[in-house]
Amino acid sequence: MSGVGEVVCTPVKVRRARYAVAAVFTVHGAVTGSFATRVPWIQDHADVSTGRLGFALAFTAFGAACAMPLAGSVTHRFGSRAALRGLLALWTLSLVLPALAPNLPTLCLAMFTYGAAAGMADVAMNALGVEVERLHGKSIMSGLHGMWSAGALIGSAGGTLAAHLGVDARVHHALAAAALTVLGLLACQWVLDIRPAADEEPPPRFALPPRPALLIGAVGFCAVFAEGASLDWSAVYLRDRLESSAGVAAACTTGFMLTMAVARIAGDAVVDRFGAVRTVRSGGVLAALGGLLIVVAGHPAVAIGGFALMGLGIAVVVPLCFAAAGHSGPNPSQAIAGVATITYTSGLIAPSLIGGVAQATSLMVSFVVVTVLACGLVAFAGVLRGGQRTGAKVSPRAAAVPDPRP
Repeated sequence: MSGVGEVVCTPVKVRRARYAVAAVFTVHGAVTGSFATRVPWIQDHADVSTGRLGFALAFTAFGAACAMPLAGSVTHRFGSRAALRGLLALWTLSLVLPALAPNLPTLCLAMFTYGAAAGMADVAMNALGVEVERLHGKSIMSGLHGMWSAGALIGSAGGTLAAHLGVDARVHHALAAAALTVLGLLACQWVLDIRPAADEEPPPRFALPPRPALLIGAVGFCAVFAEGASLDWSAVYLRDRLESSAGVAAACTTGFMLTMAVARIAGDAVVDRFGAVRTVRSGGVLAALGGLLIVVAGHPAVAIGGFALMGLGIAVVVPLCFAAAGHSGPNPSQAIAGVATITYTSGLIAPSLIGGVAQATSLMVSFVVVTVLACGLVAFAGVLRGGQRTGAKVSPRAAAVPDPRP
């Protein structure tokens, strides 16, 4: 979207666009939070086992993988504002589908659609976020990711309340989808309207990552796997393993999202003080400690504390992976796109893989796997040396592959 460089944007317009895209990130996160806290209800309503729930969640990955390449073409054809308006509305409205599914086949179809909408909206809003960052002249992506986490926290808080009150998830999600659609459309009125030059070709659909990006992507994989596992399975873990009430189980997901949001918002200051490598290593220690508490927990409060530590430890890893990729070689755009692909895939496969391991063994063993991956952050944090800030100056094309659970 090179056309944005030819548009004169005043500081006031850039600041307004920054707030608007932050609101979009918040709305996107709120959909995820609203869904995650009602996964136990959706499982019971569809009458599926833990393993079959994991199988259904895998269709989120299939949907996103099929639809993400289309987002760049949609944005290229309609412009960034109109594309984001439509794709974000598809995402917010897709929230109603999983709770309507009465059995496994319909749940798989619902999750496929849900994942497709999530992936396309994620592409569009991340591309705009990078453009606003470029015009703003300062790193804002970590803050935008923090706003996504804040939105997920808001959505999960609403889900916790609804679960505590015993509200039918179909009613809860219908109301949430309507409200978030309106808020998303309002926010999109103020985002940048970037249009490509007349002779500009659509962005590439795939970029092979260079070797350094594979190592950086492996670090991001560990963090995002832990995030995806905790987000979708924390409530089920407390309900099934520790026999918690629906309200307490949903509160666990909320606690995880709270620590993620706080850490992301404060992430830039921490990295500036301690550096990327020390920050990730320290985060890995916290995440591994959280995983250990989850595995050995005999009381819901201990597990909730474990999930909170997990969120605190992994929160800033992915932004630092993008920064390191931007400094990893002569083609930063290709490296960042490759890292994004690896980390996004991790977030999509984690929930289904956790379900598969749980079906074969137990949910406790699943989170032993998560804990081992968290230890990988400590072992391999050194590959992030050089990416000392959470933001990297990247081209719009690099942003065409989204940050997972920005």
